[in-house]
Amino acid sequence: MTTHRIRVGIDVGGTFTDAVAVDATTLELLGQVKVPTSHHHEDGVAHGIVEALDRLLEETGRAAEDVAFLAHGTTQATNALLEGDVATVGLIGIGGGPAAALTRRLASLGKLRLTPGKTLPLVYAHVGDPDDTASVRRAADGLAQDGAQVLVATEPFSVDRPEGEKAVVEAARSTGLPLTAAHEITSLYGLHKRTRTAVVNAAILPRMLATADLVDASITKAGVSSPLMVMRCDGGVMSLDEMRSRPLLTVLSGPAAGVAGALMQERISEGVFLETGGTSTDISVVRRGKVAVRHATILGKKSYLNALDVRTVGVGGGSMVRIGGGKVTGVGPRSAHIAGLPYACYASAEDLRDATLRTVRPMAGDPADYAVIEAAGGRFALTMTCAANALGRVPEGDFARSDQEVAKAALAPLAEALGVDTATAATRLLDAGTAQVGAVVDTMMSDYRLDGDTAVLVGGGGGAASVTPHLAATSGLEGRIARHSEVISPIGVALALVREQIERIIPGAGQEQILAVRAEAEAAVVAQGAAADGVEVEVIVDPQTSTVRAVATGATELRTQDRAHRADEEERLRTAAASLRTDPSGVTVLAGTPAHTVYGAEVRRTLRATRHPVRVVDADGVIRLHVSDARVETTRVAEAPEVLARLVRETTSYGDGGVRAPAVRLLLGSRIADLSGVLDPEPLLALARSELNSRAADEPVVAVLEARI
Repeated sequence: MTTHRIRVGIDVGGTFTDAVAVDATTLELLGQVKVPTSHHHEDGVAHGIVEALDRLLEETGRAAEDVAFLAHGTTQATNALLEGDVATVGLIGIGGGPAAALTRRLASLGKLRLTPGKTLPLVYAHVGDPDDTASVRRAADGLAQDGAQVLVATEPFSVDRPEGEKAVVEAARSTGLPLTAAHEITSLYGLHKRTRTAVVNAAILPRMLATADLVDASITKAGVSSPLMVMRCDGGVMSLDEMRSRPLLTVLSGPAAGVAGALMQERISEGVFLETGGTSTDISVVRRGKVAVRHATILGKKSYLNALDVRTVGVGGGSMVRIGGGKVTGVGPRSAHIAGLPYACYASAEDLRDATLRTVRPMAGDPADYAVIEAAGGRFALTMTCAANALGRVPEGDFARSDQEVAKAALAPLAEALGVDTATAATRLLDAGTAQVGAVVDTMMSDYRLDGDTAVLVGGGGGAASVTPHLAATSGLEGRIARHSEVISPIGVALALVREQIERIIPGAGQEQILAVRAEAEAAVVAQGAAADGVEVEVIVDPQTSTVRAVATGATELRTQDRAHRADEEERLRTAAASLRTDPSGVTVLAGTPAHTVYGAEVRRTLRATRHPVRVVDADGVIRLHVSDARVETTRVAEAPEVLARLVRETTSYGDGGVRAPAVRLLLGSRIADLSGVLDPEPLLALARSELNSRAADEPVVAVLEARI
């Protein structure tokens, strides 16, 4: 049963602003609209956001008060850096004695290259004593007179001793300029990288503040009372207030929206998401139900910004085929959109009359080997989408579908030139394009150690059907196109969870320090509107870098999804058996909670060794966890600490690399608490106790332990 409450996701692209409405209970897509992005309006992109919202509410028959959640994703921060449209940053370095030399070197950040011939506008001032208020104000006033539009304070070791940066920020408020301290942007060591990350954040701060205020005012004027959220580059959302202080988190957030949609709507637990547009394909990884992130490279330098690990290939639905010597030599990077040519498969049969093959140079500087057809209706591009339609790879109702017979007719001149039939010509075109995508997919699967037996390829974007089905067929991987693939990005924005990541460098971190970082991350998402009872926190401790990282996620309201479909026992068993690559008769139910069922099998590797792979399947029949060799035990909350202590003791390994506790996941209620990021037994057990604290004593707990070798 649907309700009137909706979740709205708005994706602000370079050309269009897409908006979707999703039922807040069933997560069913209720409506979608597309409006031109309003770059040149006096209110900027805010005008397009409100226009899209108004049309969406009208189309779905909902009112502003029905909006339970509203979030938007924007390329504005990314575009500002790409185009060099940034503010002049006034950097205040702090320190006396040897520290002064370290901070004075930071003036060289003004050499950061934005665009050809343009560097980051930066002016520098130095203060020896941060508590000398008069000196700080003189420095800040001097920077303002030199053109600074935003100020940053930085000091060596401010991660541990932030008082100096705080004092400078407080004293410099008299300038009236936006202010930030380097330790507020990241709490990781490394003065130069920390300051660079803070300076780039500051460079886009004034522009993002102005847009945030306009969007906030516009949404409030439209009658929406739910807080406005903004897409982050790591696949989550944050509050508008949080974005006001850290706009850098929205850089590179474009691809994050699509993978968030795949993660939440398609419920991928292990796989590769391919978001294909007209010109390129963005490739990202979901591993064990989480998006893969890494420190992003910004302006050619590594930053402390945690962003989606996305790799882009210049092959999309509109990529044009290249030929030479009687064979297909490549596909792209030029696309029909950039060349200003229509796709041949969308022409009419009459337009394609008397078609002949030609090779052209689409744009100045391009090679002259791109194949087009000249016909009665003019010149048309032969694209990946044309080939996919000719082979019947584009499903009924898909955004990119055309008449298959027209697509075949469009490729007939190419087939004749290659000396093959139309199907073979289409296959060779798709082979050339998907080979480029497949090479990156193979690399990412290797980098993240994805299991080829369980990983799936999921395609999104308007050009999904031109890449994903053919790549799945040629690679042997399971593949599918996401539902509503053409609006998967705004769906991702609508469904994304509030996310916060706290990182600290703590040499020899003990359990109290680790729990403190965890609590800080949890408090941060709750402060941004996440329901406290539903927050999940993953903690990762890296002993090599002494980094403690806590990633907290939560929904802005507790959702009890009333899905129409619930997989029955037989369907869940078949799903597990297919993933385990065995007959259902060889699969055993090992444990269960009201939300999850744990299935296992035995795989004999040698005469002596036996492996016990496990799959955890939820009530919808989706695999939420797969482990190649695990030990499973069921207990109750009251006994769990003692049971877990015994299990961890029995499965902890000791060697030259030190102590390695098992990777532990706990099935609690509707959640899977992932404790696998901790290698030390004591903090691991402390984290487990923190997960159990708020639970009833007789509640069942299922522990899934994976020994580390």
